[in-house]
Amino acid sequence: MGRRTQLRVRHHVMSLYLLNRDRTDVVQEDRRNVEASRGPAEVATAVATRCGPEALADFYTAFGHRVLDVWRRPAAAEYHEAIRAALAEVGLPADLEDAVEPEENDDAMRASHDAAVALVGGEVRTPITCIDGVAFFGPVLNAIPRGEHAVQVFEGAQLLAGYPQFYELKRTRMQPPVLT
Repeated sequence: MGRRTQLRVRHHVMSLYLLNRDRTDVVQEDRRNVEASRGPAEVATAVATRCGPEALADFYTAFGHRVLDVWRRPAAAEYHEAIRAALAEVGLPADLEDAVEPEENDDAMRASHDAAVALVGGEVRTPITCIDGVAFFGPVLNAIPRGEHAVQVFEGAQLLAGYPQFYELKRTRMQPPVLT
């Protein structure tokens, strides 16, 4: 295996609900998904607030393996099940699941979300990536790169971030994500 790049990754909560709540072009099925995703974002905010950024990264990874790595939209009950299992897997307090009901963490979630959007402007989606002080939407990948491919993908994103006139890359997803 070739070279390795040392990275420091920091996760912040971004809310699909906040991102899309005022948009009029969101179709009804997507609107339902946006509403359903509010609870997990509230729990992630509670994890970050009560347990810190490292716990958020662990929770997000465990939750993501259960929900984000599937090519469908989970029902509310599945979100609860995934939250409960992810909290248990990473050793976080089970009562964090109670944050799934909106409002208690709204201010903290809005602050985290607004800080991310402020880096790139309101015409983006999630994820937002910041490399060497330059933020942009994406990258959105169809599979997780491993080994040398992961280094190449990161270095490509870093190269684009380093070019002051970089604006956007995008294409339509032609197949479901590759689950690995």
